[in-house]
Amino acid sequence: MKIAIGADHGGYELKITMATYMKKQGHQVLDLGTDSTEAVDYPKYAKLVAEAVASGKADRGVMIDGAGIGSSMVANKVPGVRAAMAYDLSSARNGREHNDANLLTLGAGQLGANLAAQIVDVFLTTECTEPRHQRRVAMISDLPGDGAEATISPVATLDYGLVDLSEEDLQRIVNRLEGLVGGSAGTVFHAGPCVGSCPDTARQFIELGARRLTSGPDSPGSIPKDVARYIDHTILKPDATLEMVAKVVAEAREHGFRSVCVNPCWVKYVADGLRGTKVLTCSVVGFPLGAATSDIKGMETRKAIRDGAKEIDMVINVGRLKGGDDDYVLRDILAVTEACRDGSAVSKVIIETALLTDEEKLRVCGLAKRARANFVKTSTGFASGGATAEDIELMASVVRGAGMEVKASGGIRSFTDAKRMIEAGATRIGASASIAIVQEAQKTTISS
Repeated sequence: MKIAIGADHGGYELKITMATYMKKQGHQVLDLGTDSTEAVDYPKYAKLVAEAVASGKADRGVMIDGAGIGSSMVANKVPGVRAAMAYDLSSARNGREHNDANLLTLGAGQLGANLAAQIVDVFLTTECTEPRHQRRVAMISDLPGDGAEATISPVATLDYGLVDLSEEDLQRIVNRLEGLVGGSAGTVFHAGPCVGSCPDTARQFIELGARRLTSGPDSPGSIPKDVARYIDHTILKPDATLEMVAKVVAEAREHGFRSVCVNPCWVKYVADGLRGTKVLTCSVVGFPLGAATSDIKGMETRKAIRDGAKEIDMVINVGRLKGGDDDYVLRDILAVTEACRDGSAVSKVIIETALLTDEEKLRVCGLAKRARANFVKTSTGFASGGATAEDIELMASVVRGAGMEVKASGGIRSFTDAKRMIEAGATRIGASASIAIVQEAQKTTISS
């Protein structure tokens, strides 16, 4: 494949690295500059890359500046170009699968070289094949342009590199990116991996070269020391009373669990009880059978978020999945994930592993990834079995590359159980035996 690549001074070094990498992958690379770290204007180079793609001189384009946003805006001014900014593997895949993007923009200030290379790989190898997406791409292409060729005025050279951005500029960029992925600036919860909520995932992102991670309540530490921050302290029994829920809230405040997970009728009470703490309120949707209609699940999600839920654990329609109706299951999950994005809440998809074959587990994890869920979760705790390390590894193998996480739930009653799940790839634990897990972890810390 012939790839046009360009960058401003802020993206120059990453451009050289990516050009070298793509050549090693067998691609023909057309380098359109810039050729040094001397300050230049990114619109000039974004236009050159876009025109190379639009004219057919290149099959695809890659443009790199400090944040990736401005170059995307410039490139999309050129007729025939569909530029997409990507900040992780999921956004790169979505840009190709859904929008047939032919030009990728990257922010050198937001990505390390390893993660950038993986994003480029996804962008170059993913195809837009589904008819409904192709129809929408055709609609984009049919939109009339302004008919005028863009001209870059010979203004004084300005330094748009990340080095010269003010803290206010950086915060605006971060706020915009959070908005794009469904987050909300200034909130105390995070729609996706963060240092405090999932230490192991944070370590993996750091290894991939990520430079900026959402700052959660704690830094990554040893599993015994920070195990409470993995745990959703759960009470989902049908006979749970107000006194029982109040006890769980008090325990969560004392031990600093990640969240308290309750049935919808208790959400407002729990949210009020946790106010002023770092512990989140989590609710379940379509629980425990997953057989409610998708519109009801969507409404249930929105009501729980209005009542104070910051995380939603939804149950898929298992029967529809086993019957091969993947389109229905995808729509079912989307009803919840879209409501979560609207309400800036984290979405978790319970797939009920005990009822599925390995092939079905892989399929539904792929559907959750397409729906842009934040987590896949093993179990409700109401089926014939719960979480296993093997299932965690299988689920993680599908979703980890998209920046998603895995929650282990069902039958986790000891620190030994929790540790085994975390080591298999879980970044969240759902448990009603949370106190016993923490107490055992404390003894392990003392003995070591």
